[in-house]
Amino acid sequence: MSAAHDDDGRSLGQLFASATADVSALVHDEIALVKVELRQDVKRALFGSGAIVGALALALFAVPMFSMAAAYGIHALGITLGWSFLIVAGAYVLIAALLGLLAIGRFKKVKKPERSIESAKQTAAVMKKAKPHPRELEPGTSLEKAAARSTSKDTSKGTSKEAVAVRDSAVGSATGSTKASDLKM
Repeated sequence: MSAAHDDDGRSLGQLFASATADVSALVHDEIALVKVELRQDVKRALFGSGAIVGALALALFAVPMFSMAAAYGIHALGITLGWSFLIVAGAYVLIAALLGLLAIGRFKKVKKPERSIESAKQTAAVMKKAKPHPRELEPGTSLEKAAARSTSKDTSKGTSKEAVAVRDSAVGSATGSTKASDLKM
């Protein structure tokens, strides 16, 4: 079996392409998970923001015509005009406080995307532990001889030049001799 093939018959280039596709799919899945979690929190935050806008509109503008009508209506019940306006203003402050508490309650429900963070930490831990597994050589064989022998076998089997180049660069880096031709693909 050549160094450019795995036990299941796939070449090194195919394994590399498969690993690249798997990492890409993993990153896309992580991003999709973050989007889903953030979308839920954005909806909650928007609702809370809407409640604050409503509270501010009532507190600042206090619907002047309705306020004056309510104050004059209370004055008609026999309460002095000053106290009538104070009662109406107090009612608006109470409504604004209730809307503010509702908004604070909604904002407290917004939380960080915990599942995405945990998943990303697990992925990072796995990637840190991942190390290449070098091919074991027969006893008494140097790396250069093994590379020369597997190259002659590979070319007779019709293995692509890219797979041979990848394998040769791996052998060169294992022996400590890296050449510019080893890095080309």
